[in-house]
Amino acid sequence: MDNRSIAVVTGGQMHDIVFLVDIDYTKLLKILHEFKEGGSHEDKFMVCVCDITKEEEVAGMANTVSSHGHVRTLINNAGATRVGSLGEMTPTVWQQETSLNLNAAFFCFHVFEESLKKTKGSVVNIVSVNGLSVFGNPAYSAAKAGLIHFTKSIAVEYGKFGLRANCVAPGTVRTGAWKEKAAVNPGIFDEAKKWYPLKRQIEPEDIAIAVAFLANNEMAGAITGICMPVDCRLIAGQEALARTFSESENY
Repeated sequence: MDNRSIAVVTGGQMHDIVFLVDIDYTKLLKILHEFKEGGSHEDKFMVCVCDITKEEEVAGMANTVSSHGHVRTLINNAGATRVGSLGEMTPTVWQQETSLNLNAAFFCFHVFEESLKKTKGSVVNIVSVNGLSVFGNPAYSAAKAGLIHFTKSIAVEYGKFGLRANCVAPGTVRTGAWKEKAAVNPGIFDEAKKWYPLKRQIEPEDIAIAVAFLANNEMAGAITGICMPVDCRLIAGQEALARTFSESENY
């Protein structure tokens, strides 16, 4: 093992190598191609195919990553949801969603724990505003709420090693998953926008900036154990309710 610094991004400068980990090899290759087209230093990016809901596959992925150096940044970004309400939920789907959205993050942290302690590294877990309030998708939401608490547990227990852990909680982000919904309901973004005080949705770049900030020890070295909403102030409150309760037309 050499001493190069590694960032591990699941679901996917300051580092010599960035490992992108996903279950879908085709998507990984597409991302690498986009990096190349965008002029990024694609030679620093490596990919690893792994089902992070399976402990044994995560262990194998960790061996591959660790052979290239020490992990300094872990970004748990993988996540998905299928069922929108408890009335539609089945035990099987509940287990699948909590496995991907919560258990997988623990598996990834567990295998890189010693490396992150050694490098006084940083963990950034991508949660969701669903983990802070009720917006449907109950299994996903419960898992994201659990991931917020897990992040705080890392921050408290591992702070003595110089290891930091934080969350980013996005609102509605214009990702591929939401674009698929927009194909079915072209007005979905306009419908959602009315609930956001900034009157816009979140772009992937907004999330990337927040993650880069929290992962950077120079900029955020004193920040740990927080959940940063990147939601155009969705959870801050609603104008319509403020107008009703205050009887003020300023909202």
